[in-house]
Amino acid sequence: MTSSVGIVIPELIAFETALDLERGRSLPRYDLMVETYGTLDADKNNAVLVCHALSGDHHAAGYHDTESNKPGWWDHYIGPGKCIDTDLFFVVSLNNLGGCSGSTGPLSINPVTGKAYGPDFPEITILDWVHAQARLADHLGIEKFAAIVGGSLGGMQALQWSITYPDRLAAALIIAATPRLTAQNIAFNEVARQAIIRDPNFFDGNYADYDVIPASGVSLARMVGHITYLSDIAMGKKFGRSLPRDDHDANGVNFAVEQYLRYQGQQFSGHFDANTYILMTRALDYFDPTKNGLTTLPNVLKSTVCKFLILSFTTDWRFSPSRSEEIVDALIQADKQVSYTRLESAHGHDAFLIPDATYERIFKAFMNRIHLDLRGIQ
Repeated sequence: MTSSVGIVIPELIAFETALDLERGRSLPRYDLMVETYGTLDADKNNAVLVCHALSGDHHAAGYHDTESNKPGWWDHYIGPGKCIDTDLFFVVSLNNLGGCSGSTGPLSINPVTGKAYGPDFPEITILDWVHAQARLADHLGIEKFAAIVGGSLGGMQALQWSITYPDRLAAALIIAATPRLTAQNIAFNEVARQAIIRDPNFFDGNYADYDVIPASGVSLARMVGHITYLSDIAMGKKFGRSLPRDDHDANGVNFAVEQYLRYQGQQFSGHFDANTYILMTRALDYFDPTKNGLTTLPNVLKSTVCKFLILSFTTDWRFSPSRSEEIVDALIQADKQVSYTRLESAHGHDAFLIPDATYERIFKAFMNRIHLDLRGIQ
């Protein structure tokens, strides 16, 4: 646990005021599962919000117990002396609405029916998440974040924050993200959803009533998704055409990459809710600050006032560098402060999660600059 935030205890925070949702429905009340790291300054201006990606959750750093050997999903980048330095910043990480890690979602009890929401949980958008996060900030007494940071779907939330609450963040770090999904990306998400929906145990999303889960469908959805997170180079280096390990227990697997994908799918299906997966991928699909072309991205970004750092990775074909560059170009056209780096990486879309010296140096330098700005140091 060297340079770790150590043992962390998640907190479930209840919100009793109804939240009206972008797609027309409302949540009468909801809970958010939250972790925090570091210390909030007396003037409460050193807070950093970390937004998670599709399958992420509130556990971004540290450990939940002394026996655990698996830290939070971004532990390499959050902690004392790290890119998001918890000696300098107070870090807030949450499981978004609709999640399956403690926040109100399809697994939660609907107060109207007394049963789990299941497929009746309302559709959620990134804008809804941002509104809920703003209420969380209010609860914590944070009027303005020093920075909002996220990769992939998390980066899209940081972008939405800069548009919706421009005066409530000083900086946005948007990593491996996109201003909207391409048709190909929506297609990948639909294939994953269909894998779940066509599982015989899905029962129109009411699988809890039958005491089953659509494990096969969720596993296949994860396998499809996982392929898009990796690059051809990374898969070649890691697996090549190698045979599976423990060949006597291969169960018809002919190559190591097949064994890996099956393992990833099985592990994921055991802890991630099927209705949540459908909900989250739909939120990805809906995201479009231009409202389907009713305006332009530079026009949308004219209202932003924060500093931006945009990062992309050369082998990311899920959200390619050209998609990040759309955001950069729009910010330049809107005459905003933006820095951009396209990082060399063999790791594909997953590169934003993986240790890399150049990535870390740029990330840390940006966060240190934010800290100096807070202190009024030129």
